[in-house]
Amino acid sequence: MTGALVDTGFLVALFRRNDRLRSAARDYLREHTHGLATVSPVIVETCLFLDARGKSDLLEWVIRGAIAVVDVPVDAYPEIKASINKYADRDIDFADAALIWFAAMSGCRSILTVDTRDFSILRIKGNKRFEVVPWAGERKGR
Repeated sequence: MTGALVDTGFLVALFRRNDRLRSAARDYLREHTHGLATVSPVIVETCLFLDARGKSDLLEWVIRGAIAVVDVPVDAYPEIKASINKYADRDIDFADAALIWFAAMSGCRSILTVDTRDFSILRIKGNKRFEVVPWAGERKGR
């Protein structure tokens, strides 16, 4: 896969109307036309932070094909569990562990996130680093 993986914070910034990073997220997408992909747990997690209109807009964006969303099969759960255990001291969530799994499966290491601290530490199979894509004057966590 070419393009970038997308984490929750980027999507929240994009679809929460009063988010201080919204214009930066929108500007990034206007300037970059590469493919975007995420895992379904990121969509679920993003919806926790959005109002009804934001959820609807996010789902419409997905339906239009602006981002590919990959379901996480149960047979990926052992790898996801291993990542959660490996990073127990960081208390990563299922969505982040699923992104680690998907990065290994897809070969894509570029990620749009606000969680630069964790994604600079998390490793993909083979001890590969994520490549955090600068888009909003990075900040530490959300």
